[in-house]
Amino acid sequence: MSQAAKYIPKSAPPLSSHRKYWAECYGIAPFLPMSRAEMDKLGWDSCDIILVTGDAYVDHPSFGMAVIGRSLEAQGFRVGIIAQPDWTSKDAFMALGEPNLFFGVTAGNMDSMINRYTADRRMRHDDAYTPHNEGGKRPDRAVTVYSQRCKEAYKHVPLIIGSIEASLRRLAHYDYWSDSVRRSVLVDSTADILLYGNAERAIIDVAHRIAAGEKVSDISDIRGTAFIRKVVPDGWREIDSTRIDAPGKIDALLSPYQRTDQKNPETCSSNTQTSFADVQVVTVLPSSDAKVSEAKLTREEQTYIRLPSYEKLRNDPVLYAHASRVFHKETNPGNARVLVQRHGIHELWVNPPPIPLETEEMDWVFDHAYQRVPHPTYGDANIPAYEMIRFSINIMRGCFGGCTFCSITEHEGRIIQSRSEDSIISEVEKIRDMVPGFTGTISDLGGPTANMYNLTCKSKEIEESCRRPSCVYPGICKNLITDHSPTTQLYRRARAVPGVKRVAIASGLRYDLAVEDPEYVKELVTHHVGGYLKIAPEHTEDGPLSMMMKPGMGTYDRFKKMFDKYSREAGKEQYLIPYFISAHPGTTDEDMINLALWLKENEFRVDQVQNFYPSPMCSATAMYHAEKNPLKRVKYKSDKIFSAKTKAQRTLHKALLRYHDPDNWALVRTALKKEGLARLIGSGKHQLVPSEEAELKGKQQQMKGGRRALTQHTGLPPRGRSPKNKSPKSKAPKKARRRTRL
Repeated sequence: MSQAAKYIPKSAPPLSSHRKYWAECYGIAPFLPMSRAEMDKLGWDSCDIILVTGDAYVDHPSFGMAVIGRSLEAQGFRVGIIAQPDWTSKDAFMALGEPNLFFGVTAGNMDSMINRYTADRRMRHDDAYTPHNEGGKRPDRAVTVYSQRCKEAYKHVPLIIGSIEASLRRLAHYDYWSDSVRRSVLVDSTADILLYGNAERAIIDVAHRIAAGEKVSDISDIRGTAFIRKVVPDGWREIDSTRIDAPGKIDALLSPYQRTDQKNPETCSSNTQTSFADVQVVTVLPSSDAKVSEAKLTREEQTYIRLPSYEKLRNDPVLYAHASRVFHKETNPGNARVLVQRHGIHELWVNPPPIPLETEEMDWVFDHAYQRVPHPTYGDANIPAYEMIRFSINIMRGCFGGCTFCSITEHEGRIIQSRSEDSIISEVEKIRDMVPGFTGTISDLGGPTANMYNLTCKSKEIEESCRRPSCVYPGICKNLITDHSPTTQLYRRARAVPGVKRVAIASGLRYDLAVEDPEYVKELVTHHVGGYLKIAPEHTEDGPLSMMMKPGMGTYDRFKKMFDKYSREAGKEQYLIPYFISAHPGTTDEDMINLALWLKENEFRVDQVQNFYPSPMCSATAMYHAEKNPLKRVKYKSDKIFSAKTKAQRTLHKALLRYHDPDNWALVRTALKKEGLARLIGSGKHQLVPSEEAELKGKQQQMKGGRRALTQHTGLPPRGRSPKNKSPKSKAPKKARRRTRL
């Protein structure tokens, strides 16, 4: 029997508007309890909700389980935490007894596979979210494993999964570690419901409804949730997107960001002159067996898109790229529709994204009674992730950059959610007064980016109808507010707080936005950069940059001029430290050689190199798997994208970024000869690596004359220390030189 359709609301009541649960009489716990002894001290006979996490419990708003736990506590619920349990048996999952309402399961602040393995699939031996940086304290695919143990412990207790691991695996997804398409984590974990994105709104709604006696299986109208159905309910119209270019023809759209159900194009556009004639949306049309006719359809929310099934995607990489493209067009809460994907005999139903939090709600979330330190059970143990953020403040959520290799938009969304200035300053004062070891430096004011605070669309209507994947690529949208004055004012007020000596901004800057507001750049450079500012051009070549949806190097040059100018005016010697990605889809060997030439000519010696890491659900991951570009219309016969997949290819791309390392010279020489670029071998100014003879002579001289002789003989910059240690040879020259391209 089909169920009746439920209306999915486009608005939401404030987080704090619910009537509190009766257990609020117990008050606020100093720390959410991790043992029965702590529960006894609080006078609890049981927990209403138990959260299971793969991270150590740090009671700080940068740790997801602390945020969720304290938000539920503020609703009146008694919340316990089981942190990093022994997953080999159910016993550790019974430590706090049976929860009255549900288990909430998360892998922690990171996907467990990314946490446990390097980009080369090697096991990590450390874990920044664990006391003493000890590795091995969480299992592979932690959400699934923890869920199975919870079911073993108390089979009848509702089970809710969330966090970034569940969020990015909510649909059938390419899994880099098994090199295969895996089912939704909801299917594998056998959980009752999945919450994706920042889930405060969803989990509070679910908690109150379960507490009121509603079955979790009947909760189907909350945004930001996914669940399993046996059949699709009556009253819904299906849009069939299970095949490429079918059914019917692809409509020629004037804008790649036009809504698929919209007759007039371009509610949102860019300041660029770039033509998008070849960047068309895959238009999905109603199937002939639609559940209801267009005439009967009264609400857009009663339309769902049928994605290709897991079974189809598992065997068809090109179809996977198509599904990824359709999915990424349905991420705006203002116009996203339900997604349905078949897994075997079941229908996976994914509701539209959650309504973003308003400023007052953001303040409410960050104003809970966080102790801002690890749970006392850890004693004096060092937890690196905590040490990194204990003096930093999260001022916003979301990112509209749309970088294809990043999962922020898929998880948090692209609509910026900002806290109030008063809330942020209050947290500065709490750090000053509460956090041990504070010496006067706020280590960061930021979020997913350093400078998207309070940047929004000029029109709410345009924002809610836009399907553009990025507000800043290929150019900054004319509807985007780029005024950084709220951030500038926040910086000034924060550093004026008594007891605060310095507010540091060291990374996360979108320099393509920053250059639109010179006053902000001047404020940043004059007062908040401590010698080095890390920025992320990611590459120098147009091909890879177009696959990443990142700006060209002209924007970098423009920002560098501003940075140098304001540094000189402030009387400060400061340097930009650029980050680059190797082996990103669409990057050829020639692209990497050109990047290496740019690095050498600008005297950059990159010490830390990030090989592309295909995380679940990213557009770049679809590129990697399918070797197709999902930013354009996907076709079986369209051109392939080169993607460095083999160990040899990925090692070469990484080696080219570290052209200055003698350990890489033999590999780079071989690649240059293979590409017919032997002229780049030598000790000249525009050559990358020394010849074998020069290297041998350099080693002989090194044995006689010391460490610097090798690079002096071969014409390369000396091997110095990393920028962290302020090696002069890690600096870029004040005037960047242009390289000779291949």
